[in-house]
Amino acid sequence: MANLKRFLTPKSIAIYGGSWAMNVIEQLQISKYNGEIWPVHPNRSDIGGIKCFADTQSLPGVPDAAFIGVNRELTVEIIGELNSIDAGGAICFASGYREANEEHQIKNSGYLDLQDQLVSAAGNMPMLGPNCYGYLNYLDNVTLWPDQHGGHQVDKGVAIIAQSSNVAINMTMQQRGLSVAALCTVGNQACVGLNELAEHFIADHRISTLGLFIEGFSDIPAFEAMALKARLAGKSIVVLKLGKSEKSQHATLSHTATLAGGSAASSALLQRLGIVEVNSVSEFIETLKILDVIGPLTGSKISSISCSGGEASLMADAAHNSTLEFPDLNTKQCKKLTSVLGNKVTISNPLDYHTYVWGDVPSMTACFAAVMEGDFDLNVFVLDIPRPDRCESQGHQCAIDAIIAAQKQTHAKVAVITSLPENIDEAKTDEFHRHGVVVLHGLEIGLKPIEAALAASKLLNIPQPDPVWLQTNAPIGNLSTLTESKAKRLLSKFGLAVPQTKEIVNKGDIEKSAKMLTYPLVLKSLGLAHKSEFGAVFLNIDSDISLRAAIEKVPVSPEGYLLEEMVDEMLVEIIIGVSRDTSGMLLLTMGAGGILTELLNDSSSLVMPVTRSDVKHALSKTKINQILQGYRGAAAANINSIVDAVMSVQKYVEANKDSIVEIDINPLIVRERDAVAVDALVRQYN
Repeated sequence: MANLKRFLTPKSIAIYGGSWAMNVIEQLQISKYNGEIWPVHPNRSDIGGIKCFADTQSLPGVPDAAFIGVNRELTVEIIGELNSIDAGGAICFASGYREANEEHQIKNSGYLDLQDQLVSAAGNMPMLGPNCYGYLNYLDNVTLWPDQHGGHQVDKGVAIIAQSSNVAINMTMQQRGLSVAALCTVGNQACVGLNELAEHFIADHRISTLGLFIEGFSDIPAFEAMALKARLAGKSIVVLKLGKSEKSQHATLSHTATLAGGSAASSALLQRLGIVEVNSVSEFIETLKILDVIGPLTGSKISSISCSGGEASLMADAAHNSTLEFPDLNTKQCKKLTSVLGNKVTISNPLDYHTYVWGDVPSMTACFAAVMEGDFDLNVFVLDIPRPDRCESQGHQCAIDAIIAAQKQTHAKVAVITSLPENIDEAKTDEFHRHGVVVLHGLEIGLKPIEAALAASKLLNIPQPDPVWLQTNAPIGNLSTLTESKAKRLLSKFGLAVPQTKEIVNKGDIEKSAKMLTYPLVLKSLGLAHKSEFGAVFLNIDSDISLRAAIEKVPVSPEGYLLEEMVDEMLVEIIIGVSRDTSGMLLLTMGAGGILTELLNDSSSLVMPVTRSDVKHALSKTKINQILQGYRGAAAANINSIVDAVMSVQKYVEANKDSIVEIDINPLIVRERDAVAVDALVRQYN
């Protein structure tokens, strides 16, 4: 793909179409674009007072960029014309391409995919879309966009890339002081995709941070390469990923050409690549603001300053279930604060400084600076400004001036947070931002953006992971589910510890097979996924008599029976699972096993391949980790044996990457000395 700079910072723009073209021209004029604008229309003399050209051949030069606002068939033709004259790039506004596959299948049997024609026509010319609005370059006053938007010219800021044009518009309308330097929509990503645009912005020194609104991953290797470039450049990426719910995934598939992967796999991939994931538009905007104004946070120690005990309590409650902490103020700080505030104020963190010094800017500055001089990673002021339409807000200017002055004096990292999102206007927010103080709108999402900024710092420094495993060849054969005994036998060849086992075809041979094993034993009927629920598992068989009783009761199974030595001295049961995500990635999941799997929903997931340290870290995030470490003086598990089991499974997966669909080891019985797989399921093509 050609360099995108010419396309995204054009000196000349050709605009095709009627009403949509008029909208684009209007936005260019509003933004004071100072390049050439060339409307193209076969039947109009002008659009918006600008002379029209009849066709591409009539243009006075080769455009650096083009907006094509005509029907989908004519769009293909125009793209071909622009490519033939070496235009810098084009935006395809029309829809009805690959995202409309369902329409094509119903109405156009044998229909040649129009998107393939479009890609062929574009050749090596950069093209955004189809099914996309275009881009907004607020750094260079280029608003190649067919609708209203809420941005304005800036000198620096964040770049946002969105796979939804409507959501992109909404983001430009934010009034929270986020400095949006550029915003691009990608539509179907037929030529230029999210990854190429992201790399362009990573290389631009005016862009501090990238925000990605993602519906799905179209090219995972390219996404991995882009993420690495961002980390090497020291630029954080914040992602809001759709497709977490079943309905959300269906909606995505119905209107985009990209398949949305499941949330566990996508979250694991983002974590693996050092990318911050958030869960709402508010978190997205607020996190981007922190990273843009003050950068990533290097630690979790914060201070809270407010003039209300209620606000101090709100802050403490907001941090209750977070990774953030409120260390005590040191002796020096306490003395300074007491000298300023007097003995009526309780000196603590969070600090309620009351209103004894309100309106006295030097005293307020001294108070705030005393807190900022502490060893805090972020100093947070709870400050709500009265609404200007019904109230007098000038009385709060003293707090604004004092916060800014104290920050200038101490060079500390400072944030202002409102209890309600609407309780500070854009002008006041911009004033704070100009002085390096970030404003966070509302405690309704807690302190998640602060935690995200902390995560950003850690993620920027992660080691470069190996590329994720994806299918390289289509699976061959039929999809089948291996019997428990066969699954365990195959996995054991790769190092997985399993019990001594005998597989028996006929019920009458069970007693004879038992003589080759050591009591206590377990008897199972094969062919059932959840054997215990069907009374198909008999434990603690400790004698010939109890064995005969079990044989009488065990359900008849045409697939046979399994008799194995029982694994005793259990500390805990865990599950090791591997599944293929819809994106093609292989997802490793570990957590509470046995009957507690669904009950506790306690798991941690990683994208394969994994390292031993990856596995240990993932296990440390589970609830059962306390048991593994030796809860309340109990024996601790041999963690390395669990890791050995996982790595054995991974070796099997590596040998069968293209055929594996699912592996389920549940439970892996963890003991003080080892970990043994007592049940296993494998689904694969063979």
